[in-house]
Amino acid sequence: MRRNIFLITFLTMGCTGGGDQQNNSSKTSKPQVQDVKASLSKDKLKEIIEAGQAEELLLVPSPAEMQRTIKNAKLTTELNDLVDSSKTIKVNVDDLDEVAVRTGVIIAQMILTVEKSTDEKILAQFADLKEGFGLLKAGNDISYTIDELVSKIKTKSLTRDDLVIELDLLSGAMVSELEYETGGWVVPLIQAGSWLNGSNLVASAIINESKYDIADSVLRQPNVVKYFKRYVKREGRAKAPDAVVQKLITTLDTLHDITKKPTLSEADVQTIKTITNDVLDLL
Repeated sequence: MRRNIFLITFLTMGCTGGGDQQNNSSKTSKPQVQDVKASLSKDKLKEIIEAGQAEELLLVPSPAEMQRTIKNAKLTTELNDLVDSSKTIKVNVDDLDEVAVRTGVIIAQMILTVEKSTDEKILAQFADLKEGFGLLKAGNDISYTIDELVSKIKTKSLTRDDLVIELDLLSGAMVSELEYETGGWVVPLIQAGSWLNGSNLVASAIINESKYDIADSVLRQPNVVKYFKRYVKREGRAKAPDAVVQKLITTLDTLHDITKKPTLSEADVQTIKTITNDVLDLL
């Protein structure tokens, strides 16, 4: 519900000022983070609603939402304790689909480890994010946003709680409104990377505590899997998918079969952990 309220507020903010706000923004200096969040014009909002994208944005849980969900389910395992903080994920690879997936995984790992991570680690991850979005030809807004966050981290003017909020925006509503020259498939693949990593950690937490009764409410999301499959398996890609994306396709096919079940068993949760691990191990 909190995410629904936020997105409605976010979209409403975007209507304020209409096209004049966008025209004037090109005449001003470097935009601030808060300006990026409220950059939707009326025309852009109408386009999103008509395309049904607003509903799809709400469909995919962010890593922060996954963290809140397992806490509400009384799991004591902290997802950030399950993340291998020593592993570095690079985004400079040939396949742009893979760049998007890797970028999404980095966002998820940042959200889930930010409370215990060092400033140096966070800054290095932001550098990788900026490179990933650059390879995907994202607009200048997101680059400015990352620079603004980096500056606040260096000056100690941003709390970790606030950083989680900013990263959550980066993984959801804010990213989805940016224009990508590469194509409309980019945002879903970024989301897929984040969701894949989050699902892997949630499955691990459930297994650690043998609380399989909550698996349905956290992991059984057939509509999310269907949403990702539509973009990962899209026709007209420039070349055959690389190993990571091909493994992601196989994983989504298996997840589709599992999540269609009326309830998830212990074996299903074990399978979810295994097959998501298989993708993440390739990064």
